Amino acid sequence: VQLQASGGGLVQAGGSLRLSCAASGRTFSSYVMGWFRQAPGKEREFVGGISPSGGYTDHADSVKGRFTISRDNANNTVYLEMNSLKPEDTAVYYCAANDRGYIGTWKAGYDYWGQGTLVTVSS
Repeated sequence: VQLQASGGGLVQAGGSLRLSCAASGRTFSSYVMGWFRQAPGKEREFVGGISPSGGYTDHADSVKGRFTISRDNANNTVYLEMNSLKPEDTAVYYCAANDRGYIGTWKAGYDYWGQGTLVTVSS
């Protein structure tokens, strides 16, 4: 599967953005999808994950209540709705996929990665 992330940009603190990740291939609905982020000088960290059907999601504690992952299997797209953004959310955001059947919260748990989209939150 090939992944293409988009939707990043510059936003003021307290604002919102929605990231999208378009996937190629006919088996999108069989993949667990995830969002990760990497800030300058830091490790890539898990943000959220969603099961193949969309019935189960998981979010990092740092974004719970502010970010929501969702997916549209008919359009091969996964989303990350980000609200109440903070300067510490500034990072390159990556979408990822795995066909292992479970939501991993570590980078090695995903086999396919998009190119990343930059989110900058100004104070």
